[in-house]
Amino acid sequence: MLKEILRQSWQALMRSPSRSLLTMLGIVWGIVAVALLVAYGSSFRSVLVAAFDAFGQSVVICWPGQTSEQAGGERAGRPVRFEQADVAAILNEVPLVKYACLETVQWKSITYQDRLTNNPVRGVCPEYGEMRNEVPSNGRWITAEDMIERRRVVFLGNAVKKKLFSGRQAIGETVTIAGMRFTVIGEMDKKIQMSNYFNSDDESVWIPYSAAGDLWNNRYGSVLVFETAYPKLEQAAIRQARAAIAKRQNFSPTDERAFQAFGREQFRPVIDGITIGLQTLLLFIGILTLGIGGVGVMNIMLVSVDERIREIGLRRALGAKKWHIRAQFLSEALVITLAGGAAGVALAHLLSMAIGTLPLLGPLYEDTSGRADIHLVISPETLAVTIAVLVLVGTLSGLAPALRASRLDPAQALRYE
Repeated sequence: MLKEILRQSWQALMRSPSRSLLTMLGIVWGIVAVALLVAYGSSFRSVLVAAFDAFGQSVVICWPGQTSEQAGGERAGRPVRFEQADVAAILNEVPLVKYACLETVQWKSITYQDRLTNNPVRGVCPEYGEMRNEVPSNGRWITAEDMIERRRVVFLGNAVKKKLFSGRQAIGETVTIAGMRFTVIGEMDKKIQMSNYFNSDDESVWIPYSAAGDLWNNRYGSVLVFETAYPKLEQAAIRQARAAIAKRQNFSPTDERAFQAFGREQFRPVIDGITIGLQTLLLFIGILTLGIGGVGVMNIMLVSVDERIREIGLRRALGAKKWHIRAQFLSEALVITLAGGAAGVALAHLLSMAIGTLPLLGPLYEDTSGRADIHLVISPETLAVTIAVLVLVGTLSGLAPALRASRLDPAQALRYE
């Protein structure tokens, strides 16, 4: 039965091939709009989320402050400074924290042969690399042995490496930091990230926290960095970390001014709001464009009903049920939309390959690799959304004509001139 209905639908459409083709063109354009806009929104979201995640997975940065409440007989206004004992307290008493370490930072002159630059030198622990996504493109990151043995080794950000070495090999070379010699053990590709502190990672170099003591007094950390074991429990981890430090330094665990903690997860709703909102807007625009094509299908199908009233009456007189008539016109609408949709998807693929990459963050970060730009890729997810929208529009476009045709009175339809 279904096969026969589809065959009759195709024959009915071929009675006016020019009209059917022009109607399909509206669907083709609508599908191209939906597919490309959904692909753009999906790529836009992936680029922004990747740039946001580059800062670190579940990482929290704690900045020292001063107490604002009296506790344990201590006066308010006392400065809070982070020490290694605070890191130990967090690791021992806070189960929600996976890693923690101090970070000490000072701007120092860095030289190699006749080249000089002045950049942040950041003394950190080995776990810092995993917390902050400091992934080496060449060489390696700082190890526990580097820390224990107080090795004078340095890991270079991309911009610093280019300033000092240009295109030359840096691994194994010796640079001078504030008059002391350090061996380059690793370097990083350009890092595209939405946020940073002190300075961008590209403009920084890292040395073991213990070796930083050879350059300046590192008893107190500039910041305390930790990673939560469960991202969704970030705020709970911050409260527990504050309580652990408050217990050791004798201030109130509810005193949020004692130190400020900025977690990545608290900014995720902003990123989600921007990206999901844009995706929804683009999908809505695409659906409106496809809806215009759907209106064209509905109009043509209503005209088809008027042209075939006597045919409908004859079928009803010969025993056709109302649902047969509804199925006939609904299938004709779906055939037009699906045929136009198939052509539209093929055209969208061709256009996406022709357009290729659209600039987004690449020009801002002077990155030519394309990883921070929009890639119009018709993914399986994009295709699934497009097909779902297409079927919905086709069904709605054919529903009104199908209902009108099925409600015609057979006797009046046979007498229709």
